[in-house]
Amino acid sequence: MSAEQTMVAPETGLTAAEVAQRVADGQTNDVPTRASRSVWDIVRANVFTRINAIFGVLFLIIMSTGYFLDGLFGGLIVANSVIGVIQEVRAKRTLDRLAIVGQTKPRVLRDGVSKEVAPNEVVLDDVIEIGAGDQIVVDGELLHGEALEIDESLLTGESDPVVAGPGDPVLSGSFVVAGGGAYRATKVGREAYAAKLAEEASKFTLVDSELRNGINKILKFITYLLIPAGALSIYNQLSGDQALPEALRGMVAALVPMVPEGLILITAIAFAVGVTRLGKRQCLVNELPAIEGLARVDVVCADKTGTLTENAMRLAETRVLDSGESVSDVLAALVAAESRPNASLLAIAEAHPDDPGWDIADVVPFSSARKWSGVSFTDNGDWVLGAPDVLLPADSPQRTDAEQIGATGLRVLLLGRCALPVSAPDAPGEVTPVALVVLEQKVRPDAKSTLEYFAEQNVTVKVISGDNALSVSAVACSLGLPNARDAVDARTLPTDPGQLAETVAAGTVFGRVTPAQKRAMVGGLQSKGHTVAMTGDGVNDVLALKDADIGVAMGAGSPATRAVAQIVLLDNKFATLPHVVAEGRRVIGNIERVANLFLTKTVYSVLLALLVGIPGLIGFDALPYPFLPRHVTITGWFTIGLPAFVLSLAPNNERARSGFVARVMRMAIPAGVVISVACFVSYVLTYPGAGASQTQVVQASTTALITVIALALWVLAMVARPYTWWKVTLVVVMAAASALMFLLPLTQRLFLLDPSNGAYTGIAVACAGVGVVLIEASWWIGARLRGEKPAPLPEN
Repeated sequence: MSAEQTMVAPETGLTAAEVAQRVADGQTNDVPTRASRSVWDIVRANVFTRINAIFGVLFLIIMSTGYFLDGLFGGLIVANSVIGVIQEVRAKRTLDRLAIVGQTKPRVLRDGVSKEVAPNEVVLDDVIEIGAGDQIVVDGELLHGEALEIDESLLTGESDPVVAGPGDPVLSGSFVVAGGGAYRATKVGREAYAAKLAEEASKFTLVDSELRNGINKILKFITYLLIPAGALSIYNQLSGDQALPEALRGMVAALVPMVPEGLILITAIAFAVGVTRLGKRQCLVNELPAIEGLARVDVVCADKTGTLTENAMRLAETRVLDSGESVSDVLAALVAAESRPNASLLAIAEAHPDDPGWDIADVVPFSSARKWSGVSFTDNGDWVLGAPDVLLPADSPQRTDAEQIGATGLRVLLLGRCALPVSAPDAPGEVTPVALVVLEQKVRPDAKSTLEYFAEQNVTVKVISGDNALSVSAVACSLGLPNARDAVDARTLPTDPGQLAETVAAGTVFGRVTPAQKRAMVGGLQSKGHTVAMTGDGVNDVLALKDADIGVAMGAGSPATRAVAQIVLLDNKFATLPHVVAEGRRVIGNIERVANLFLTKTVYSVLLALLVGIPGLIGFDALPYPFLPRHVTITGWFTIGLPAFVLSLAPNNERARSGFVARVMRMAIPAGVVISVACFVSYVLTYPGAGASQTQVVQASTTALITVIALALWVLAMVARPYTWWKVTLVVVMAAASALMFLLPLTQRLFLLDPSNGAYTGIAVACAGVGVVLIEASWWIGARLRGEKPAPLPEN
């Protein structure tokens, strides 16, 4: 760094020429706005997959035989890749666009003018202004500060704010709790402490997803089955007296359906479509598992201010308690002394705009921990403005009056003279009441309907606020929240974690909650087995948002809350949250539905390969595999692929439950066993043996295929329950399309099908009928033994 670059006047900041020079030197905050994968990374991840590699090898084998129609399954390589790339690129663009809208924009001083810039436009030695709620975006050295308190909990885990003064270092990733000031950027870009933190926090990822982990567990189990089944199929097909091309076709036909190729694709599509749908509702999903997490939420902890009510306030009344003071002048002077007024001061400023011009000796900005702000004037005394129940003793009549007003849902602040300078260690000391400042806070018009939605969905809502408990209770009561009248003052909460968890679980409305208590309350609910979502918009919500299973921040909230939350509601509408929950439930519930289809196919394919291959191992004549690759392809089209795509995008409001793997396998294994046995029996009963004509072989193969498709369609019908008109239509269309494959002369020739033998078709129908009874019976008996309602899947 040159000597010229170190000489920065904090009063004016860098000049335009100095900024240009640093940009040319590469001394910029060149951290990507979010760590989403590049388009090339997305293409590579979707094309070069293990499943595509397996299918690619099998496709080349089929092409070498000259039976090109049997290579139709190769289209899955293209479909898997193209659809996956398109959906993920769409989701990436949605996320990146919303990330720019919702990003923290620091205010820098350049050429003596303060202006907002994008984080990546900050350069080395920039002078950056900060105030309460601001996140520190790059590392720096504090130039000046007014009662500045910085929370470094995201970096150190220490929840107590650090008081910072001129010359102290500040680290990116921390945020301002109280006060204001300015600092000079000393480390930018990837050198800054928060660069890695921000990159990890906003990563496009499926980490810690119970759904993804469950699918990976299933795939690992399937891999173990594929090895013996695949080896046996290869041996059986190549060791018989079949011609090599025919043997290779049978081998490929046995191996292709064992791989649940569409399950991962459908999962990726469902998540990507979910992100895109939520993006249209101005909902930024920082982490994909948040969609799944909200589907599992059973407790929502909502902050009152900014969530149930709007941030904007209005001065409703000023009740003067001491007529000897000019209350209007005092309030106007207090507002003028605050460089970054909060919502309450802005409402007071609107009513008292005329600054009397008093000389200021000291300022202590408002903090949620203190519950008051104060100013010491040179000639006009020391004044505080804050919570009456904090500044006044319990037996004070003014405090009683304030509580009575607060019980109606209004916010009440006490204006008073204090006995000590506001910056004194024991400030404010004894407070003399001068006026009660009554503020109105507007309840969000969508809050009531949102709370009603959660009640209908058996999701408990708890209001946790730093405001007066009676005031919070009044707002909650106006919204019809159950048990809202029994508000709990958080100052009476037990400190023992176990007792705190019991109290929080039993209560509904909590007031005067400190940031540390919010965090502890979230932890207490989690210790009781609850999945907790926390909503908030202020600095005092950050710790709880960080620890909750799902943190939801308002777009207009502080940059710190947006940085730690998994979901940001950029339109600041609490009513968007039900759509997020519904989207999560749709994704999780539908993936579970379609997983039943894919895994049933895998189970019956593996078992059928074993059943066909074992006779050859124990001395009997080797049986050729009953199907050709083209048969496997059409079976997949109409019983799994097309219906799975439709079902994955359907509505589904059932709350997600744990135990995904066990539930899916409870259906897939019995159904797969029945289908494989029924197919094998129908094939053995109709296969004419060695030396049979081509027509007889095709008829036996067709019989086995009718059995498999009929039973697979029945599994589809089970997965589609409970029925709606479009589900019935889906099943009927798939059944009709499957039937046409056997009836149309063109498809009979293309797919080598011959259903003309009535006796063989009767055997297929009989085997399928017995299979249907066994599949239904196995599911109902299993459900009864587990004490469950015998409905195959969560209801829509």
